[in-house]
Amino acid sequence: MRTEQETGGRVSWVATAAVAAAFLVTMIGTTMPTPLYPLYEQRFGFGSLVVTVVFATYAVGVGTALVVLGGLSDRIGRRPVLLLGLVFALLSSLVFLIPVEPALFVGRLLSGLSAGIFTGTATATIIDLAPPTGKRRAGLVAAVVNMLGLGLGPVLAGLLAQVAPLPLVLTYVVHAVLVVLAAAALAVVPETVRPRGLRIEPLRVGGIPPEVRGVFGSAAVGGFAGFAVLGLFTAVSPAVLAQVMGVSGHLAVGATVFGMLGASALGQVSSARVPPRVALPVGCVGLAVGVLLIGTGVAVASLVVFCVGAVVAGLGQGMSFRAGLAAVGEAAPQEVRGAVVATFFLVLYIAISVPVIAVGAATQIVGLVPTTLVFSVVVALLAAVAAVLTRRAVHD
Repeated sequence: MRTEQETGGRVSWVATAAVAAAFLVTMIGTTMPTPLYPLYEQRFGFGSLVVTVVFATYAVGVGTALVVLGGLSDRIGRRPVLLLGLVFALLSSLVFLIPVEPALFVGRLLSGLSAGIFTGTATATIIDLAPPTGKRRAGLVAAVVNMLGLGLGPVLAGLLAQVAPLPLVLTYVVHAVLVVLAAAALAVVPETVRPRGLRIEPLRVGGIPPEVRGVFGSAAVGGFAGFAVLGLFTAVSPAVLAQVMGVSGHLAVGATVFGMLGASALGQVSSARVPPRVALPVGCVGLAVGVLLIGTGVAVASLVVFCVGAVVAGLGQGMSFRAGLAAVGEAAPQEVRGAVVATFFLVLYIAISVPVIAVGAATQIVGLVPTTLVFSVVVALLAAVAAVLTRRAVHD
């Protein structure tokens, strides 16, 4: 059995690539339904509120997996937990093939479970496989893969819905095949922790090791603001494009969402050499500016301003997320790294789910445009506060 120290100088980049590929495929599956919701609305006759509840179901799955299973890979090993995450991803795609409305809720719950299991475990595994001098770079790889997967999901689904027949079937068949291939690729991944026995211990937010708490706190504030922006944008983009901008087409929705998430990945890569004490507050400022531009684009019905705001916000989110995840993963001791990273992602997924649920409910009461404007201002203020807090934290 290899430990982190034993694999240190002999890390297999093939194994790292296999974990990254499985991570990418899993995250693609979590966002694939985004451009397909109008088709579901036509098929089942529901409105935006039901879409909000469906998203909330996904958030419940993510939170449940992170809280209940977040530290499981520290005890039974990384690879079994990665395989478990792929099982849930496969089941999710298969359930979506069932042409009844309840399947949406079950499929999204299973998708949330796969994401909650995979985000912390895959990130910890990639960091484990890196040599001692490459931990920060490994954190960057994990963060970029996470965002690229989230961004490519709507693009893939939107493209298939635009040009291929039976989009509500073919989309999930393609993803199921990718999941099976990803599971096969994990055969080349060595185990990086010594199993300590199967015992389910829910995560404890207060259980962060003392030496990690300072880094974790500042990173979590910036990460919360960044993922709140992602939640807001993914929630309103399909409706804004159709109702405000007059833009139709499943691929257009997917490409717009990818604009923010792709910019996030670019922001992570471009800021790789920037120290966290700079990247965290600067990224939060970018978030504030970007989300205000998003709100302005909606107010004046300008697709250009809306998309520019998405790119600016994505760049800022990428900087703050990369810096926070890398710092947390590097600071966490190897024996609890999976639990610490999972707790970090729990904070992020709370942030990405709350705006979506609130926007969906508020839209039913006051309408899409006023709701988007109010939430843009609120999230911008949150990002600005995060910029101040993270700057103080990293200097204390």
